[in-house]
Amino acid sequence: QVHPVESGGGMVQAGGSLRLSCSDSGSTFDSRTMGWFRRAPGKEREFVSAVTWTGINTFYADSVKGRFTISRDNAKNTVYLQMNSLKPEDTAIYYCAAYDGGYYYSGVLPAFWGQGTWVTVSS
Repeated sequence: QVHPVESGGGMVQAGGSLRLSCSDSGSTFDSRTMGWFRRAPGKEREFVSAVTWTGINTFYADSVKGRFTISRDNAKNTVYLQMNSLKPEDTAIYYCAAYDGGYYYSGVLPAFWGQGTWVTVSS
């Protein structure tokens, strides 16, 4: 089974940083692309970032490019999202998700989702 579990959310001032972590105890973690999505209050869920199974290929939404960095440690079954230069518009519930397979195709949604963790950025 695949059960992503997020941690690391919280409240931070604009310009600050947070690092989100997502762990999954399942045995297939290292063969799956992992991603982060977010849903801001009153808005649709949107893609944030993804990393393929090797950790080599990464993908970002334009809104976070240059500020967020995704990485993974397959030995720890954990994927990270380092968020720098945070803005109030980054306020959202952030979801970790696992894809079916090790590659990334935009428009294909993940198969397994975490419960989410709140990130609040104050101005």
